[in-house]
Amino acid sequence: MYPTSLTQLARANPFSAPLFTLQKVEEPRQSVHGQRSRRLAAAAVADEGDSCEFGSQKYFVLCGFGGILSCGTTHTAVVPLDLVKCRMQVNPDKYKSIGNGFSVTVREDGVRGLAKGWAPTFIGYSMQGLCKFGFYEVFKILYSDLLGEENTYLWRTSLYLAASASAEFFADIALAPMEAVKVRIQTQPGYANTLRECVPKMYGEEGLWAFYKGVVPLWMRQIPYTMMKFACFERTVELLYKYVVPKPRSECSKPEQLVVTFVAGYIAGVFCAIVSHPADSVVSVLNKEKGSTAVQVLKRLGPKGVWKGLVARIIMIGTLTALQWFIYDSVKVYFRLPRPPPPEMPESLKKKLGLTE
Repeated sequence: MYPTSLTQLARANPFSAPLFTLQKVEEPRQSVHGQRSRRLAAAAVADEGDSCEFGSQKYFVLCGFGGILSCGTTHTAVVPLDLVKCRMQVNPDKYKSIGNGFSVTVREDGVRGLAKGWAPTFIGYSMQGLCKFGFYEVFKILYSDLLGEENTYLWRTSLYLAASASAEFFADIALAPMEAVKVRIQTQPGYANTLRECVPKMYGEEGLWAFYKGVVPLWMRQIPYTMMKFACFERTVELLYKYVVPKPRSECSKPEQLVVTFVAGYIAGVFCAIVSHPADSVVSVLNKEKGSTAVQVLKRLGPKGVWKGLVARIIMIGTLTALQWFIYDSVKVYFRLPRPPPPEMPESLKKKLGLTE
């Protein structure tokens, strides 16, 4: 009997496609092997010219590699801006603006001081990128299989949100130790200047907990950020091809497709920065101080304090997110991985909606 319970829930879902009036029709035909064909905006079997099958082990491994390159390199490239942003959050009286923060840092530490924390940044965000992008692809296919072809289309935004949140949960566990080291190096002058100096000192003073005490506020910051990053990107790409790009995606060249990827990534990045900034402020202060909790830091910062450094973060995250998606998609192009086109309504759903004869 149609509609199913899942589709009834879909009607109440604020992130789903527009509401439809469903009609009872015959179930779609089964495939040759007795199973319905899975379609998550792309065929499960590799098209001609692809180097592997969509959803194969090789596909997931190369997606993880793309995540390492996209996150590790971009976060390392913006370490100077990240350093100033963190210092504005934990010491706003001294670092009053972006320009002032750069000038004070150069005056006290020299130009080399702007690169403080680059090593833990590269290692931590490489591991985060591996889990973020790799597990996103895994969870997206897993949840799609659970929902089925039609509900995957109806619930596609919620699917992106759920898959990205699941991936980021594990990605933050991989990131937390190096994020704690990075913030300690950047925000406590004289504490330590290098990764090799900081790690044993932190472990000796606070034990293993020193590297994971920021994981909960990290989840608070990164999970909403990543949900916005992936869901906003996926839907923006869909809208750009539908309303802005003058020709179908299949007729666009690879460079043209990568331009769309970059634009959609930047739009997503702006929203990401706004959504995740209050928790980012808490993480920065928490990793600087000993014995504080996230709730104590949040109360002390207040409603205005948590937004310190927002402009710097929008510039950083907008550029960062756009470059990450561009690099990630470029890796897919280089290794000839299947790249799903924007989702289309399945034929079986069109029949149920009375859109086809």
